[in-house]
Amino acid sequence: MAESAQPKKELANEFFILGITADGKQFRPSDWAERLCGVMSCFRPEGSGGTDAHLKFSPLVRPTVINGAKSVVVSHTLRELEPMAYHFVVNFAKDNGLQIVDACFLPLPGEGS
Repeated sequence: MAESAQPKKELANEFFILGITADGKQFRPSDWAERLCGVMSCFRPEGSGGTDAHLKFSPLVRPTVINGAKSVVVSHTLRELEPMAYHFVVNFAKDNGLQIVDACFLPLPGEGS
């Protein structure tokens, strides 16, 4: 079989912290994901920040919405870069009874290269 002409994209190794508690309730406050990501914004790969890095979320810990629930996408790369920050995020989820899903975002057909 012929190889695809497009280079293979490496899938992100991530997990999601869903803003849904173990008992199915929506986690409050409503801006928890942005707050958590703001605290983690300084943890980023070398050279990924640019001049206005202090105004951006880290590519390793970023807010999103999944099925209508505020959520946070966390890259496992954070564990390699800064283990204490990684454990802080995981413990935040556990301490607040939030659901953790080991997964990754997949590009939509025709999206990206």
